[in-house]
Amino acid sequence: MTDTGLLSDTLKAVLAAGGVDYSDIYQESSAVTSIQMEDGKVEKLTQGTDRGAGLRVISGGRTSYAYTNELTKASFLEMAGAMRTALRQGETVTQLDLTRKNPLVDYNIRIDPAGVPLERKVSLLQAAERAARAYHKSIEQVSVIYRETLQKVSIASSEGFLAEDERIQTVFMVNVIARQDGVVQTGYEPAGGFLGFELFEQISPEEIALRAAGKAVMMLKARRAPGGRMPVVISSEAGGTMIHEAVGHGLEADLAQQGLSVYSGKMGQKIAADIISVIDDSTIPGKRGSFRFDDEGTPSQKTVLIKDGILMNFMYDRLSAMRAGAPSTGNGRRQSYRHRPIPRMTNTMIAPGNTPAGDVLKNTPNGLFVKRMGGGQVNTLTGDFVFDVQEGYLIENGEAGEPVRGATLAGNGPRVLMDIDMVGQDIGFSIGTCGKDGQGVPVSDAQPTIRVPELVIGGES
Repeated sequence: MTDTGLLSDTLKAVLAAGGVDYSDIYQESSAVTSIQMEDGKVEKLTQGTDRGAGLRVISGGRTSYAYTNELTKASFLEMAGAMRTALRQGETVTQLDLTRKNPLVDYNIRIDPAGVPLERKVSLLQAAERAARAYHKSIEQVSVIYRETLQKVSIASSEGFLAEDERIQTVFMVNVIARQDGVVQTGYEPAGGFLGFELFEQISPEEIALRAAGKAVMMLKARRAPGGRMPVVISSEAGGTMIHEAVGHGLEADLAQQGLSVYSGKMGQKIAADIISVIDDSTIPGKRGSFRFDDEGTPSQKTVLIKDGILMNFMYDRLSAMRAGAPSTGNGRRQSYRHRPIPRMTNTMIAPGNTPAGDVLKNTPNGLFVKRMGGGQVNTLTGDFVFDVQEGYLIENGEAGEPVRGATLAGNGPRVLMDIDMVGQDIGFSIGTCGKDGQGVPVSDAQPTIRVPELVIGGES
């Protein structure tokens, strides 16, 4: 149970120093189980718990932060004392009563993974490993990972509220390496989200394994991708890697306010084609970037970032919102109690359009069809990006034809947003852990099938 009295006393001790614009306490308890299987053997099995609290003070636009892994009155008051020393303001008398906030959305976890026997979890990894191995004789190495996380958080604020959330994440991943005639290719397939063990009622381990193995084996026979400029159709199955990297980070308010985003100072301006809308939405059930409250106690919400090509909003945490004179959009996130909150994406997507998904490919006589994206690099200041294509095909007469490997996509995020000329009615999600400022948080990304009339394809000249 959250000790509201201790939280209130700690905040009052901080506020008594004077000069505090805002303060909060983030308290966290987490339990993680992770199983990794390599070539049929459990190579790593870890189970652990962690708990602690972080105290933040915003004063004069600057943040001070302290944390402890001892949830005792002495530790909390020691943090408060350190903050008061840092502030060096005159003493004031403060009253503070905490009122519990109710979330605007709720999520139902049907099967708590913590209650599932460890043997059952290992059997899932074994089933996936066997399925991948049996797919083709060229399969050389199979790695399977299962991970579950239970995170309980509470946020007490100097504004007098207490917000509590319980988050359960279950993830299953298969990575396959295939080798033939000196050629080595990989296939990777993840599944998971804000879900319990019911994840495995939606997907089977064998299904995930066969997808990963199929990609690796198919790419063994693929020829090198041709280089040059050409039309590109990106399938909804590719997920939203491009929107996340090439656009999303540039719409996080801290980067925009520091002049480190290509979208700095462009609020209300046209930055994309009329058919493009971009949304960040942490209220979607089951998605990896969802929650009831963000890590500052702001209720989860749907934020329209770009509407019909116009920049409508940035993603704000509390500090960047205070600087902008805007409300927080519920994007204040942190990896753990050891980290201060910063603006981060949640579930970020290009909204579906009006074109039947099949027509996007059908109306493109030639080019590159990207079914799965890989990793990449982006310069948020300029928007320039380079992405690997994990699974790609040459477009032949409006159909996905010969598979190709080694393709990369190079371009500029803002330019691509303006150039997209077809947006499908479908939507596809991908999951991941997003890194920024040394912190990682769970996210998902999505997009419909889209067409870019011309991109630079890296491959054979």
